[in-house]
Amino acid sequence: MTAEFALLRGVRDVVADPAARPESFEGDALVVFLTEGGVGAGGCADVDRATGGLLARLVAGGDLSGRRYECVALLAPAGLRVAQVLVVGLGRREDVDAGTLHRAAATATRQLASRARARVGIIADGSWTTRQLEQAVAGACVGMVGQDLYRAEKKRFRFGATVWIGASPETVDRGSLIADGVNLARRLVNMSPDDMYPQTFAEEAASVAGRTGMEIDIWDEDRLVRERCNAILAVGRGSHRPPRVAILRYRGGGGNDETPSLALVGKGVTFDSGGLSLKPSDSMLTMKCDMAGAAAVTGAIATIAALKLPVHAVAAVGLAENMTGPAAYKLGDVITARSGTTIEVHNTDAEGRIVLADVLDVVKGLRPRRIVDAATLTGACMVALGHDVAGLFTNDQPLCDELAAAARAVGEPVWQLPMYADYDEQIKSEVADIKNVGDGRWGGAITAAKFLERFVGGIPWTHVDIAGPAFAEKPRPWIDGGGTGAMVRTFVEFARGT
Repeated sequence: MTAEFALLRGVRDVVADPAARPESFEGDALVVFLTEGGVGAGGCADVDRATGGLLARLVAGGDLSGRRYECVALLAPAGLRVAQVLVVGLGRREDVDAGTLHRAAATATRQLASRARARVGIIADGSWTTRQLEQAVAGACVGMVGQDLYRAEKKRFRFGATVWIGASPETVDRGSLIADGVNLARRLVNMSPDDMYPQTFAEEAASVAGRTGMEIDIWDEDRLVRERCNAILAVGRGSHRPPRVAILRYRGGGGNDETPSLALVGKGVTFDSGGLSLKPSDSMLTMKCDMAGAAAVTGAIATIAALKLPVHAVAAVGLAENMTGPAAYKLGDVITARSGTTIEVHNTDAEGRIVLADVLDVVKGLRPRRIVDAATLTGACMVALGHDVAGLFTNDQPLCDELAAAARAVGEPVWQLPMYADYDEQIKSEVADIKNVGDGRWGGAITAAKFLERFVGGIPWTHVDIAGPAFAEKPRPWIDGGGTGAMVRTFVEFARGT
């Protein structure tokens, strides 16, 4: 398996040319961004002047509106040395933010990447902030990568070279590395579950660690037994592929401090059949994505290491298959987790929280200052927030506020849900300390979070339920269907302030 770390392999296919002008650029295509209300200033005005007022005439005639994510191709315009100009709408100027630029740039490159192109230029606007430009660069790199991993006839083609006109090389390099992390997470999710299972995910993590200079510790089945990780072992019993826990450590904070300032934890159920509480076929079809939390934190810490951020961070992922083999765990089983907490099983399809029970306890032992976990944990969160918004749950409001601010800064939508103490009552068991589901259908995302809270030991912690945004069941203008790499950009941005 090959991860999507193009820059770390020494391939410089995304570059900046701060001094270039649109009229001097030669290539297959040139991308320019247009806001509603006219040509305005900046790169769009430069293209308009070079083409003798073409853009202004098209705006006046109603052929260009600048509506958000509208793409209009102008073929072989006079005054430029490109085969086409792709005009991409950003919506109202006052509403343009990092998320808009990320999706607009991805929309442009996704459209252009439908066939091979040797050289594409993208005009950066001087009004964008450094963070906004980074996210635009990342979006452009994500948009040209599809999910056609197993197709003989590919549907998306990376450009031979992408040239960012008017951008600084440092900013473009950072944006490219952020995209590498997102595309790594997407690739891990999009791989066939027959190729991506606990052992091979751990091997992929080891490969990433080798390329970025991180430490890695992989716990195999024997180590998990010795460490009393009975929860993750129970979930994995129904599969012939045993579980793994992988712990990546990046020491970028300087000094010899053994205490990580940040721990990222990811649910890595590489395929979820539902176990004996079997899912229907329609619900099971996309369950290769149930390791998207593990993919997100792996992509995030790899990017943190590649960017050489001054932070001491660890990422721990719990990897298991939830299958129905003869040794599968059963309803009514009582599991003693690594922490000593006993868990009564009421639903084997609520397995992710059981996996994370042990992984959170392992991470707690590293004494990090803060913990953030990511998991495709509940359909209930999708009922509450839909497909595009991740749910936040916390025991520490300042931490949650910082994470939400990082998400807003890069344009990933999140929303906090309550963690009232009354919800603890719903996961109490008559025969064990807790049970793995709440009472009935209501508040399921919250009771799942309350379950996880039992295993963080009072360390400041925020849980991110990415069940909705982690996987796109159909294409969007800015991304192919499949894994989205949700929360990689947020976690990287959050680590910058840690």
